[in-house]
Amino acid sequence: MSLTLSDMERIANLARLELLPDEAAQALDKINGFFNLVEAMRQVDTTDVVPLAHPIEVVQPMALRLRTDAASEPNARESNQQSAPAVERGLFLVPKVIE
Repeated sequence: MSLTLSDMERIANLARLELLPDEAAQALDKINGFFNLVEAMRQVDTTDVVPLAHPIEVVQPMALRLRTDAASEPNARESNQQSAPAVERGLFLVPKVIE
C-alpha cells in the first residue's frame, strides 16, 4: 500500500495541518517508507515463533521479578485513625462533596 500526494493533502486537511508542497512530499516519503517496512515485516514467516514477554528473553532467560504477596507492615489501623475526625467500623467518614 502506498499513498499519493493527493492522499497526503487529504490527510493533512483532515488533521487541520497546513503543509507546504515540499513538506507534503517529505511526509509522503516517510509514510510510504513506513508502509514498505510493515509490508516487509508481514512477509516474514512467524508461525513457529513463540511470543516474548520482553525482548531481552532472546538473549537470556528472564523470570518475572515479583515479590511474594505477604504483609510486611503491621496492622496499625487503630493508631492511624486516632486523629481522624470521624470513623465508623474502621472506615474514614468524609463529607459528601458531589450532589
